[in-house]
This record gives sequence, structure tokens and C-alpha cells, in this order.
Amino acid sequence: MRILIKILIGLSLIVLSNLIMAEQCSKSCQLDQVKAYFSALDKVAKKGSLPSDIDTLLELTHDDVKYIHVEYQANFTKDTWRKAFLRNLKLGRYQNTDKNQIRILNSIAGKNHLAVEYSHGLIQENGEWEKTDKYLAIFGFTDGKLSLIKELW
Repeated sequence: MRILIKILIGLSLIVLSNLIMAEQCSKSCQLDQVKAYFSALDKVAKKGSLPSDIDTLLELTHDDVKYIHVEYQANFTKDTWRKAFLRNLKLGRYQNTDKNQIRILNSIAGKNHLAVEYSHGLIQENGEWEKTDKYLAIFGFTDGKLSLIKELW
């Protein structure tokens, strides 16, 4: 009977540790998610983008995501952020081409957060990417998904 109890306790600990690990997102997982976010954001910002591109971007985020832009005093939930994207799309504000691209320059991982230095840039005729201004954003992760995007520029 004692052996059975020890086995059950051991199995319970394994299951619990796997559940905890499933909710965590390692540094490489975080970086991959931010890269996917920027790639989807590039697609939204292109001329001719569609509402489905916005939905694809937002699918990368947690249901309780917050988008905060300190300078512009933006504080969006997933729903209000989607409405803002759709409004900009309707107004024709997305005019980028395939040559526009956001790239990560540096990152620092913290507990469930990633600080990211990034830049918008243009791919030149010679194929080289030329960055413009540098920006800083903090990305938070909950249940392995993006739950906070805080722009600090």
C-alpha cells in the first residue's frame, strides 16, 4: 500500500510540474512569439491588408491581452485594439510595402516578460535591411501567450 501511495504521489508531482511548465514560456519561446507578432504586424501594416490579417495578429495574443502605448496614452483590450486596427484599415492608413520590415535588435528576458529593442526598416535594392529609429517595448506572457505589449517610446 505504501508503494502505491508513493507512486501516486510521484505521478501527481510529475503531472503538476508539467502543467506549470506548460504555462511558462522560455526565453526562446518568448522571442519566437515576439518575432511572430512583428511579422503579423508587418502584414497588417501593408497596403491591401485585410481584416483577417488583423485577426491573425490578435490570435497570437492571450484573451486578456493589454496593449499600452505610453506616449500616445493608448490602453487597449483585445476588443478595443481590434477596433482601432479596423478603423485604421478603413481609413487607409496601412500603406507599407514588402520592403518594410520590423526587426528585433536586442532583447532581455525576465520572468514572464521580454524587453525588446526593435526597429522598423526598409530592405534596400542590394537586399540589405536599413533600420530607422529604435524603439523599446515590454512583452508579457500568460499561459504561454502574449498578454502585454507595452510600447515605451
